[in-house]
Amino acid sequence: MFGVAATARVDAGAPTAADAARADVQATFGFVPGFIKAVPDRALPGAWQEFKALQLNPNTALPAKVKELIGLAVAAQIPCKYCILAHTQFAKLGGATDAEIGEAVTIAALARHWSTVANGLQIDEQKFRGEIARVVETAKKAMASGATPPKPMMVTDAKSALADIQNSFGFVPEFLRRFPSPALPGAWIEMRDVEMNPETALPNKYKSLIGLAVSAQIPCRYCVIADTEFAKLDGATEQEIAEAVAMAAVVRHWSTLLNGLQVDEAMFRKDIDRLVKGAKKMAGAHAPAKTP
Repeated sequence: MFGVAATARVDAGAPTAADAARADVQATFGFVPGFIKAVPDRALPGAWQEFKALQLNPNTALPAKVKELIGLAVAAQIPCKYCILAHTQFAKLGGATDAEIGEAVTIAALARHWSTVANGLQIDEQKFRGEIARVVETAKKAMASGATPPKPMMVTDAKSALADIQNSFGFVPEFLRRFPSPALPGAWIEMRDVEMNPETALPNKYKSLIGLAVSAQIPCRYCVIADTEFAKLDGATEQEIAEAVAMAAVVRHWSTLLNGLQVDEAMFRKDIDRLVKGAKKMAGAHAPAKTP
């Protein structure tokens, strides 16, 4: 009743907010992609404005490449074929390497993996918070003193895995202590060598922000707590943290629209190819002339 009363009358043929949004899409991309045309008129103005202001904005706290890697990581574990395709192409457009793309997807897999463990084992949240705080405090003290990080140990079984965890953190967190011993060595090695390793393709700050974005929309409170603290430990600002979470929300939103509206996949691929080609052409036009 209130919705009907509050709805303003629009003269037939008069431009609407959706018309204005589509005109802005046309001005931005040079055409209106089919997936934009599929969005309901009432939803389009706000959805487009958010998309443009965050994902397409070159002046955000997070670089374009990182925003797209976050988008890819979130999309990979929804999973959403449309978004995986788009964010992979956009990440490459922003300069992402195959190694960075692979790491972003792996971080998404790790977030899903440890979320399943922490939630399935019903780890006590307050105790978990305390253990994460303990890990962070130990890392801060080591950074302040300039101490060399512990060298990874050879892990061949559960006993050596627990020893390496103790060596890394100074104790064994409950979620690792309760993990099944046959599976612990492999699970720990992957976490250690990808997520905790400062020498991978992506800086630890961005890996933690990717993990946070994935965790935020699983949702997993344990992982949100951990990845937020680890991102801050590695220098992430409040704005970067907020943008990572917002990117996760944008991806979930568009994934729902694309899948729910059953957007034609072949046409979507063509639209993404056209967007990428247009962006490359525009970048080339703005590139400085080469000196003879």
